[in-house]
Amino acid sequence: MRDSSVPAVVLAAGEGRRLAPLTHRRPKPMVPVANRPLLEHVVSAIAEADVDRIVLVVGHRQERIRTHFGDGDAWNVAIEYVEQPTRLGTAHAVAQAEGAVDGPFLVLNGDRIVDADLIRQVRERLLAEGGPVVSVTPSDRPSDYGVVTLDGDRVASIEEKPHAAASSSLINAGVYGFPPAIFDAIRETPQEAGELGIPTTLARAVETGSISAVRYRGTWLDVSHLWDLLYVTAATIEGDDGTDSTGVHETAVLAADVVLGDNARIGPNATVGGATALGANATVESNAVVANAVVLPDAVIESGAVVRDAVVGENAHVGANATIAGGPASVVVENEVYDDVEFGGVIGDTARVGGGATVEPGTIVGDGVDIAGGASVRGRFETDAVVRRG
Repeated sequence: MRDSSVPAVVLAAGEGRRLAPLTHRRPKPMVPVANRPLLEHVVSAIAEADVDRIVLVVGHRQERIRTHFGDGDAWNVAIEYVEQPTRLGTAHAVAQAEGAVDGPFLVLNGDRIVDADLIRQVRERLLAEGGPVVSVTPSDRPSDYGVVTLDGDRVASIEEKPHAAASSSLINAGVYGFPPAIFDAIRETPQEAGELGIPTTLARAVETGSISAVRYRGTWLDVSHLWDLLYVTAATIEGDDGTDSTGVHETAVLAADVVLGDNARIGPNATVGGATALGANATVESNAVVANAVVLPDAVIESGAVVRDAVVGENAHVGANATIAGGPASVVVENEVYDDVEFGGVIGDTARVGGGATVEPGTIVGDGVDIAGGASVRGRFETDAVVRRG
């Protein structure tokens, strides 16, 4: 039975700077995972949980979200939109939905994939106890997220990305249940570094032991960095999903865990290895090798090229016999170094890698970059840069 009494507010206004260049032309929730926008996985889970009304909080590049989801009819839900014109934190985003809800409601992050069962559990607890409700899940990297400690089924503390060693392996799973009183709590919340965060808003309720915790061990997939997109895509692809193989040459070799968009084409003797998503109209030409990769729509991997552990942007070209070899790399993101990341790199939208060029592991090639044939590149290249050999 579908539930009209508890709508879901989904936070989808974020820019996703750490995912640049993929977020220059699309908001983070529209980055594709297994050929579906990340946000679509969230909307589908909400619909599967029998929630029939969704309020999307949008901002950066919001037209992409509005055009794709429309009124929600394709997902059998009613979708409406509110705007967060300036990104001032998650609690500020929730506050934008005040005029769209008139009772208890759920809140989800638009960039984290969870099972419908978690959404149901949080809703049931919210209706039973009145809220607030916070979901928690174990993580092997708790300091990267909001760390939560519990006292039985009550939240004892929430600490957002602690600098010291985490005191708990439980993290905030990003699905909440709130009563309408949360809006007054947000108004009373002081800003921290210019933002209003949900954990800060909940601090007073934590002190009184009034926040209920729902423990969760199911699917929890987060795309925080470019290389996460490869892992999350691999975890989301289902083998033998009915992919149309009419554009696949009879001599091409495809792994079972490959998803193909409409009109994707794979040429003679090409090999597409596992954990790979080829977007609509993407082309892999003869004798090319693509594995553990996300290839966006209209991209072309030319004959003999090798693309491993990499993301290739929309309408990008990887030239004949060029190589993105993959493997471990050190990647700098917002002045922080991440070592031993299995990441060949990213080729931005409309970028071109010339024939015979080599892209070293961890390289970030911005939108519209032109890399000359035979060049060997590493590091980060900003939008529309021209890279010559020598």
